[in-house]
Amino acid sequence: MTWFEAIVLGVVQGLTEMLPISSSAHLRLTSALFFEEDAGASFTAVTQLGTETAVLLYFWKDIVRILVAWWKGLFDKELRGETDYRLGWYVIIGTLPIVFFGLVFQDQIRESARNLWLVSFSLIFFGLLLGLAELVGRKTRTWEDFRLKDGLILGFAQAAALIPGISRSGGTITAGLFIGLDRSVAARYSFLLAIPAVFGAGILSLGDVFDPVAEGSVPSGAQMLVATIVAFFVGLAAVHWMLKWVAKHSVFIFVWYRCILGAFVIILLETGYLSAT
Repeated sequence: MTWFEAIVLGVVQGLTEMLPISSSAHLRLTSALFFEEDAGASFTAVTQLGTETAVLLYFWKDIVRILVAWWKGLFDKELRGETDYRLGWYVIIGTLPIVFFGLVFQDQIRESARNLWLVSFSLIFFGLLLGLAELVGRKTRTWEDFRLKDGLILGFAQAAALIPGISRSGGTITAGLFIGLDRSVAARYSFLLAIPAVFGAGILSLGDVFDPVAEGSVPSGAQMLVATIVAFFVGLAAVHWMLKWVAKHSVFIFVWYRCILGAFVIILLETGYLSAT
């Protein structure tokens, strides 16, 4: 991997991880369009450590409050009805689907799931699904209305994003809107839910990303570090913008973008400009 490639991919990761447009799809497409080899799923997982560190910093006060309430609630039954205590359990339980499917389908995620035909159709189909959720979702439910089944539904939606093109935040926000959650609530829970899953995947992928026999181009340790740091700073700005946007606007800007990008990729595949694998 060249230094230019590492920095570009770090910027792409930081920009797209926080938006419902699929960072893994964008890293895959950027590699296919501008560089010789796919950076690979392991590179994606490790650079996500940068963006999730940005989420951790941005939501630091919320995370500490939730952890304290969860810990206290373990020993005090009177505190178990509090929203923060319940939210702590919802994040833990909601993380289980992506852990299970990520381990079971690890090889497919790294290989066949990165096919550009699948990526392009995922961008379009799940973009349209996001638009439908925006149209029919009531968007009236707040944190006080959030229940265990909601956490599980969004957890399974997050697991679907193991396929490039679906988007972790896109899947969870779509599911959240369908069950009536306010946009801001769905987006915030999406970011909180991603923290344990992404940190786990990133740490487990550290060894694979430097393995010369692994898929894709191989970065040096310094390049991997710089790409992750770049993703952190860009991601910090992106999460701030995303939360401000969904508080006042619909998600249709992302729906149109996903559909246009997916159609563009299909054209490139049909004309032979891009190879699907």
